[in-house]
Amino acid sequence: MTELLLLAATSLPADPASMKIWAYLGFIALVMIFLALDLGVFHREAHEVSLKESMAWSGIWLACGLSFTGFVFYAYQFHWLGLGLETPTYAAGAIVLGEVAGATAAIQYLTGYIVEKSLAMDNIFVIAMIFGYFAIPAKYQHRVLFWGIIGALIMRGGMIYLGAELILRYTWILIIFGIFLILTALKMALITSHSDPGKNPVVRLAKRFFRTVDFYDGQRFFTRRTVKPAYITDPKTGKEIQAPADPGMLSARHAITPLFLALIMVEITDLVFAVDSIPAIFAITPDPFIVFTSNIFAILGLRALYFCLAALISKFRFLKPALILILAFVGIKLLLLAAPPYFNDLGLSAGEIRSIKIDPFVSLAVVLGTLAAATVMSILVPAKEDKEPA
Repeated sequence: MTELLLLAATSLPADPASMKIWAYLGFIALVMIFLALDLGVFHREAHEVSLKESMAWSGIWLACGLSFTGFVFYAYQFHWLGLGLETPTYAAGAIVLGEVAGATAAIQYLTGYIVEKSLAMDNIFVIAMIFGYFAIPAKYQHRVLFWGIIGALIMRGGMIYLGAELILRYTWILIIFGIFLILTALKMALITSHSDPGKNPVVRLAKRFFRTVDFYDGQRFFTRRTVKPAYITDPKTGKEIQAPADPGMLSARHAITPLFLALIMVEITDLVFAVDSIPAIFAITPDPFIVFTSNIFAILGLRALYFCLAALISKFRFLKPALILILAFVGIKLLLLAAPPYFNDLGLSAGEIRSIKIDPFVSLAVVLGTLAAATVMSILVPAKEDKEPA
């Protein structure tokens, strides 16, 4: 794949913008291959994902995300496909196009990946609540998460493109991003519960305007059945399979199953979290390629991470406070970078105030240190279990 991309790049004009298109296309193709193998080979048949399997897949996705740091370093250092040339970067409270070294790009990617991965943890709480509300069988949960990831890739790609275009044209949007992240941190600190999925207006509209059923038809999102399917044992394989439906039990119109309603909620949840997390990654770098790749790699492993941590997440009691501190930190980082020049323009300062740019390595150290401290404290100071009255 890399050889083909480099060969194609040599036939393109020396315009970095034209060459970078191949970097995006190559990355998207790589992601599509991963997803095709995931659903078409390793999870072709619906089954309950065990803790051992989920830990193995979490390790694989984590290795892929971290190893991509090496590609970022060499690609930016040697300007493969134009990466690192005419790249947006923060300078004196503004965004300028310049050359980015491999080490700087690698640190920015790694910091962004860790921040996005950390913020995805909070998403797991909501997904667990959604699956519990709709009583999604464990063997069908992977299918919902898989198609949820597909939708997330499309939504986040569009949001990142729009965000990159906006901050390049209107730098003052960075101030809004910073304030928004700080407000989000305050919201996470003050609000301890999530809304009822059944009261979500999208779910209520779906039930009002479309025919829905309250049973599952295997792992199908839509069904023509009017009654719950029966199951029989296959004499050849010994596995449980669905009994064929009688013609009189089939409707002319398809109905929405609870599996599809759960998928809708998962997509809405990711959209809400993307609104929080995408400004956080733009606080680290305005480079769309690093923002896009770190964001996508972080959510690719979300499915395996869910199965791995869904039963253990309550043990990491200091994780949420750590996420609040990280959001507040990147919000303040954006304000220190973008706000001072506008204070000078508005005459709000007696003397000239310069932007404060926090070094990417310092940002990485703060994020890693906060997560490490939260993990250690969660182990050393576990939550007290409620004792039943005697």
